[in-house]
Amino acid sequence: MTTPEESEKLGVFTVGVGAVATTLMAGVELIRQHQRTPIGSFTQLGWLATADGRRMRVNEALPLAALPNLIFGGVDLLESDAWQAARTAGVLNEADLAAVRDFLGGIRIGPGIHDPAYMQNLQVLHALPGKDKQAQVETMIRTFREFFSAQRCARGVVLLTLSTEAWRGVGAVHATPEAFVAGLRRNDPDITPSQIYAWAAVEAGYPVVNCTPNPVPDMPALQAHALRRGVPLAGSDLKSGQTLLKTVIAGGIARRLLGVKGWFSTNILGNRDGLVLADPENFRAKEITKSGVLTDILDQQVHPELYKDMVHQVRINYYPPKGDNKEAWDSIQLAGWLGYEMELKINFECRDSILAAPLVLDLALLADLAARKGEKGIQPWLGGYFKHPAALPGTVPCNDLPIQMIELERKLSGWC
Repeated sequence: MTTPEESEKLGVFTVGVGAVATTLMAGVELIRQHQRTPIGSFTQLGWLATADGRRMRVNEALPLAALPNLIFGGVDLLESDAWQAARTAGVLNEADLAAVRDFLGGIRIGPGIHDPAYMQNLQVLHALPGKDKQAQVETMIRTFREFFSAQRCARGVVLLTLSTEAWRGVGAVHATPEAFVAGLRRNDPDITPSQIYAWAAVEAGYPVVNCTPNPVPDMPALQAHALRRGVPLAGSDLKSGQTLLKTVIAGGIARRLLGVKGWFSTNILGNRDGLVLADPENFRAKEITKSGVLTDILDQQVHPELYKDMVHQVRINYYPPKGDNKEAWDSIQLAGWLGYEMELKINFECRDSILAAPLVLDLALLADLAARKGEKGIQPWLGGYFKHPAALPGTVPCNDLPIQMIELERKLSGWC
């Protein structure tokens, strides 16, 4: 039986309407037209064990918003409509673009927040006027509320799918809600656009999912604000391609108690993300999230004899001919019985946004469900979707995918 929540409209607002967001939007519409299968989506193809011992599809066992009831909108610094944004992204073929032209053409994209200190490699065409950060928060609160109201959405979710910003660590201005509000009023340079979007969404009462490496759920101020406002938070940085395989393979290596002397990862990509990451300041944010995934899987404290001297390096290169079809290489130096050395090499030619889009769909639906279940603040059970899983204070995040999936399924089964 369909619940009222399943049949009500759910607004999905993407901050950043580039390759990932438009691939999500177009994909949902193609699935609604029964032209495609939702490959890669746990909420659409996954299974759950119910309390009475049955196994059911996730979207049958839980009152998730139905795909026909999703309404999309967003803001972006370059694009003003989703159709043109999808063409610019170059992810989908002409036949698929033609099938969703009217749908994407009806999605108007508002201007975003631009701070040149955090984004230098993009030629910004579509930015909000002014630099007052408190005013930007107020503008985004109105933007979120007016969009969801105009579209007659019963509920809304805000997804941060914007480009990677220049890295700035979490500091004093992010420590408490009071410090953050004071920082907004004085235009503190350490407050980033992504943090402004997230603060505005939480203040407006909408769940926030950070799909980027930008330090958003890491802010104690935002965590406390989300608890006060009763809003779920999740992030950060989607675990979709090279890092997904890295955590799966690392888990297997760890379970077999093989040694690892070194792990070198590099990839080339030519989309907007690659252009932004060509700036060393912006790459630093991605380097931190990609480099941290092995820490708890190949634990040097537990097994110093296996991982004590391990060298882990990560590189990203902007190569325009590749477009969104990223190519990733990993070279792993292993040690086996009696210390004899081996080497594992991985070459993954993947489609960045094709891998990311189903994860973003899942996160939108699950964040909305969490809000309806009364969840608030950090949602660690969603950690399997991220390279840098947000963790509750005093806890250590897990990056081991099988363990993360057990936690996800256990949480959802409790709601069946």
